Amino acid sequence: MAKVKSSSPQKANYKVKITTNGPYLVTGRVPLSEQIMRVDADGQCHGWKEGKKYPIQESYALCRCGRSKTKPFCDGSHVKAKFDGTEEAARIPYLEQAGEIVGPDLKLTDVQNICASARFCHRSGGTWKLTRQSDEPVARQKAIEEACDCPSGRLVAWDKNGKAIEPDFKPSIGLIEDEQAGKMGPMWVRGGIPIEAADGTTYEIRNRVTLCRCGKSFNKPFCDGRHLK
Repeated sequence: MAKVKSSSPQKANYKVKITTNGPYLVTGRVPLSEQIMRVDADGQCHGWKEGKKYPIQESYALCRCGRSKTKPFCDGSHVKAKFDGTEEAARIPYLEQAGEIVGPDLKLTDVQNICASARFCHRSGGTWKLTRQSDEPVARQKAIEEACDCPSGRLVAWDKNGKAIEPDFKPSIGLIEDEQAGKMGPMWVRGGIPIEAADGTTYEIRNRVTLCRCGKSFNKPFCDGRHLK
């Protein structure tokens, strides 16, 4: 159930460090589990269920080239493959990039270039249409559900007082499994975990982002949905 919150505070003991042309180094005993996309009776993505939970570790290295034989963990395959993990994502804060749709009882912000193609926004005419109809209680609730199910944080719903409506995530990483598409999706970093670039700078800390784990994204380190192509 979504809760209204203004932001996600930084968790000082947790971190994802992006290495130069190598894996994601995760420190701080961050929980790791599979997160499986649910599909409703109409074939629309709707909600999540947890799959396999991995044992808690103080630190671990996650594959981001897509070639490891010990996925989700790195086995060094990026070296032989000469993986190019150059980070190309903009260092511009979310709200400075976002477009807006203002409905009667909700506002929706949208940054298309961080879309992970998870398709939760398609149900009942789409999140954008539902936002425009948000004076209707059912439409409002569905718009919030769809925005909150968006793993990349491309879509964020805001109440009429200007507060973001965000899932109440604890710091964790989810390995997205898209069973409908038959694909492994991105890594879902949740709960305000800092992500440090290879050059030592920290990306904007957000409640939810998706990191590429197929190695094909043109928006590294973030997913751009290219795993589906």
